[in-house]
Amino acid sequence: MIEIQNISKAYVKNGPKAVDRLSLKLPNGKIFGLLGPNGAGKTTTLKMITGILKPDAGDVIINGHSILSDDLAAKKEFAFVPDEPNAFLRLKGIEYLNFICNIYNVPVADRKARISRLAQVFGLDNVLNNQISSYSHGMRQKIFVIGALVLNPPVWILDEPMTGLDPKSAYTLKEMMRQHADQGNVVLFSTHVLDVAEKVCDEVIIIDNGKVLAQGTLEEIRQTSSAQGSLEDIFLQLTEGDSVILADEQAAEDTDSQPDKQD
Repeated sequence: MIEIQNISKAYVKNGPKAVDRLSLKLPNGKIFGLLGPNGAGKTTTLKMITGILKPDAGDVIINGHSILSDDLAAKKEFAFVPDEPNAFLRLKGIEYLNFICNIYNVPVADRKARISRLAQVFGLDNVLNNQISSYSHGMRQKIFVIGALVLNPPVWILDEPMTGLDPKSAYTLKEMMRQHADQGNVVLFSTHVLDVAEKVCDEVIIIDNGKVLAQGTLEEIRQTSSAQGSLEDIFLQLTEGDSVILADEQAAEDTDSQPDKQD
């Protein structure tokens, strides 16, 4: 379970809050989608949950461990995929995966089997001995996803994990997210793609200006707010028409943002 307790964050002293007294309870056994327009506070929220950013106020409890006062124990409970897969570029893919496994004390026998399986699933088995700097954006995204999944922690926290993935890899990741939640674990991921959220999530969380506007299933949100219709309709009504990316727009955006190298 993830319990977010009244967290706030401002990047400038006495300035506007990127996240403003945000509280959530995310129980085991579900996939949660974190939605919001650009600048809504999604990434800031995820970075506070994971301890990358320290909240100005409040706390986050992950499976009973405070990210502030018991951070080492809390961090053992989750794996995180950032929104920009541009770290550890000098390492080879296999070096990065072993580095992550060493931090989390994954036994050698277990990691070898997991790395082999995941590398084949995501089509990176032939490039693990290449430097990450030589990877395309999509390949870097895959190696970071593998680095999270190979740890097999109870909580997955993923920031825009589908960005840059080819359709097969995106489908595989969504299936793995479903299996992980069905095994009694928590998956929390942010996305701009409402079609993905509507199909994958058990519950969605819509935020704007650092505050929660709605949380629940689509039906629960319809019952507790004036918003009606599809997730797209509800999102636009609650955020008053702020920017949103639909599935076809996201595909075009991802294609435009890719380097010339093919995945």
